Amino acid sequence: MSIVYWDTMMFIYLLAGDPIFTPKVERFQREIERRGDTLVTSVFTLGEVLTGPRRAGDASGVSAITSFFASGRIVIHPFDRTTADRYSMVRSICKVSQADAIHLASAAVVGANAFVTNDTNLRRLVIPGIGFMVDLDGNTHSAGP
Repeated sequence: MSIVYWDTMMFIYLLAGDPIFTPKVERFQREIERRGDTLVTSVFTLGEVLTGPRRAGDASGVSAITSFFASGRIVIHPFDRTTADRYSMVRSICKVSQADAIHLASAAVVGANAFVTNDTNLRRLVIPGIGFMVDLDGNTHSAGP
């Protein structure tokens, strides 16, 4: 069993029904469930995903997203002291946005075997605590020692 961390865009693609990316993300989701892997993301992801519907005044969208994340199918990692410490390490050695650093730190703290992202810049990073960076086509890139 593996720990698979998804960055925010995976959830946005899945929930928005993007015609290009949704089928790829759904394939990852089915594979995670088939293998019995644990899907993890940061509590920050929930905030990011809720922003669009809230901005649009879409109460049913907010409710659907909240229910989706409360389904028990996703482990929501908190931003705690340990994650804050790892965040500072990531920000000090990598030129990434604050949001990306939160995701990378969260994935490293939970010991993610795979970090799934569509961001080519993140897939090039080596982050201790993360086994592999994985793109939407399933290609892996070594992410840590």
